[in-house]
Order: sequence, then C-alpha cells, then structure tokens
Amino acid sequence: MPHAVIFDQPGPAEVLHWREVAALTAAPHEVVIDVRAAGINNADLMKRAGRYPGGAAGPQILGLECAGVITAVGDDVAGLKVGDRVCALLDGGGYAEQVAVPASQVLPIPAGLDAARASIIPEAACTVYSNLAMIAGLRAGQSVLIHGATGGIGTFAVQWAHAIGARVVTTAGTDAGVQIGRQLGADAAINYKTTDFVAATLAATGGTGVDAVLDVVGADYLDRNLHCLAPDGHLVTISGRGGSVPLDLDLLLARRASVSATLLNPRPMSQKAAIIDGVRRDVWPLLESGAIRPLVHATVPMPDAAVGHAMLEAGGVVGRIVLTNPGE
Repeated sequence: MPHAVIFDQPGPAEVLHWREVAALTAAPHEVVIDVRAAGINNADLMKRAGRYPGGAAGPQILGLECAGVITAVGDDVAGLKVGDRVCALLDGGGYAEQVAVPASQVLPIPAGLDAARASIIPEAACTVYSNLAMIAGLRAGQSVLIHGATGGIGTFAVQWAHAIGARVVTTAGTDAGVQIGRQLGADAAINYKTTDFVAATLAATGGTGVDAVLDVVGADYLDRNLHCLAPDGHLVTISGRGGSVPLDLDLLLARRASVSATLLNPRPMSQKAAIIDGVRRDVWPLLESGAIRPLVHATVPMPDAAVGHAMLEAGGVVGRIVLTNPGE
C-alpha cells in the first residue's frame, strides 16, 4: 500500500504523520504520478494550522506541487503516457507516494532539472505568471516591486521579471537577503527593517513608482504598497495577513491604480488549465535556458515532513524546502 503524510486536526508541525493510504486510480481526465519529490509551500503551513482561507480542517493530505513519473493515464487523456517525467500543479495530495491530478495541470520536467528542483516550479511559476503577467500585465521596460526576495515565490518572481526585461525592486529582512535579491537579478534591493521601502522604491524609479507590486505580506502593507504605484499601476496581493484595513480610494483614483487579491489553489480547473498553458508557452523556455533557476534550500525525507514544516516556520529559508520519497 502507498503511504502519505496525513493530519487529522489542525495544529503544529507534529500533527503530521506518515501513514498507509488507499492506492489511487486515474479518473478519465487524470493521470496518476509516482511522486519523487514535493515542495513545501506557505499555504501548506496555513492549511495544517487551520488558517487557510476557506480551508478544510482535516483529515487531508497536503502538497500543492510535485514531480515524478506517470504510472497511469485516464481514458480521456491525450499527450501524456506512462513513464513520462513530469511535474504538476496540484489541488492537494502531493505529500504522498502517489497522487492523481488533472492532466491539464501537468507539465514536462524541464530539461536538465532533477525531480527535487522540478517539484518546486509549478506553484511558484503559476502564481507569478498568473498575477504579474496575466493580471498586472507586466512586460519588458516596466517596473515591479516584489516583496520577499528570498522566499519561494520571491526568488522565482525576481528571476522571471528580470528575464522578461522588467526593472525589479525587491525587499528582504536582512542584508544577506538583500544581496541574494541582487544576485537573482533585482536592480534595487531594500532591507525593509532598516529602510523605508516606499521612499526607496520611489527613489529607485526616479519618483515615478512601479507599474506592479507583488505582495506577500497583506493588510499591513496595503497603504504603503499603494504609495509605491505609478499611474495606472496594479497591486496584486497573494497571501499574508488578512483583515479589514482602510483603503485610500482617493489615491487609487488619482493614480488610476487597481488592486487584486488572489489565491491559486481555490481556482477552478479551467482557470488553472489556462494558467498552465501560459506557463508552458512563456515560462518553460526560461527554465530550460537557465534564465530561471529553482532554488532548493534543503531536502527532507517525506516521512519527516514535520521537520520540513518546522524549518520553514523557523525562517531563514532561501527558496524552497523539498520533501523526497524513500528511494529518490
């Protein structure tokens, strides 16, 4: 019987346990993947703790992305076959030895990458592309403020924005994180603990502001992010602390600015499929050329998922922590 990391009730990392689960079969529109590696995301921590918006209390199997080998293909699936090395954007279930996923959410592993690095691409690539390319419309010659230079999303976003020719401003909480942001391609990097990031962002853009902001902090940064926007700019917030905070509508109107708040996981299958198509077309060539390099901070055996969660919660992680299955 296959195994998976299960939690029955929300709580600290110690609620995660490695248990036997039922073997999976592929629905007509699905494939079954023998999971070699799965990325740990902040959303996993929030779900485990019972803090994810609209999330179920449990029991459930976490994991929003994975890489492995296809072992079964549904009757309605075309273009994929048993034995293909793939990575996938999941609705959940990646912390396991096998997972079933809609074929429309599956991508080939980019040439030259192992399963560990491939496993941390889907969530970051789809989050960054859907928000900065599809919603904010970021393009070459424009500017963007990306918060969290060293996180899983931030490390990917800085590299992607730099690769498409945008001017990148990023933030980090340490001088070392600032240096990492610059190494990844940021034109300006700000230690938000010692520097006013609004003033620094405006200075880096000649007082104009940025065309887009990708925010992972939430309510605490709302007003400051709006003050970083250029005319016709767009703020996208994707996670962080929620809650009710004042919104300066006069500022929005004066700058013709706009605000979006999105979560990737609850999106319907059709939206995820459209995002995957765009990622395959526009992001995959950047991965295969080496313009974007997925950053693995550490690998942890999947049965020890609680250790990986504790590492991420402790801070200081650059990129992602990856769970690997026995035998990988």
